[in-house]
Amino acid sequence: MKVVAFNGSARKNGNTAILVNHVLRELEQEGIETELMQLAGKKIRGCIACMKCWENKDQRCSVTNDVLNECIEKMIAADGIILGSPTYFANVSTEMKALIDRAGMTSIANDRMFKRKVGAAVVAVRRGGAIHVFNSINHFFFIGQMIVPGSIYWNMGFGLDKGEVEKDDEGVSTMQELGKNMAWLLKKTHG
Repeated sequence: MKVVAFNGSARKNGNTAILVNHVLRELEQEGIETELMQLAGKKIRGCIACMKCWENKDQRCSVTNDVLNECIEKMIAADGIILGSPTYFANVSTEMKALIDRAGMTSIANDRMFKRKVGAAVVAVRRGGAIHVFNSINHFFFIGQMIVPGSIYWNMGFGLDKGEVEKDDEGVSTMQELGKNMAWLLKKTHG
């Protein structure tokens, strides 16, 4: 089994990646292969509403001059998908929004190709707006007919400066429990 995680932060290895890595460590302890793809510094643009994915039905976005199709390939190959985003003006980052819109549209156009994969949202936040980010990511999972595990609290960690989320004990334990629950669910559904 494999889980691929996407860090939608513009800051590579910042608070979002730290939180995602707490989840990944728990999955690895359960014998599940993991991969983290950082979107920072990679070219990714929003959907252009060309609707070619509905015509082509080749599990690819017709826009090929950025990293999106590589992301889709990793999602297709995985049993579980983690989407991590910081909170930017009470919403997901631009990079994460582009990934959600284009991978989501491509999935729906191709008979919901992520159907029954396990999906989990991870949110880094300074203070407020994290619930909207959490919901936005979960909407991607739900419309794609994916299965979403819970944790002991909403999947968020608080911190501003790089590494500050490590001081959020509840946030860290939420990520650890999320990893355990995701591993359990993956074994039940894909084992």
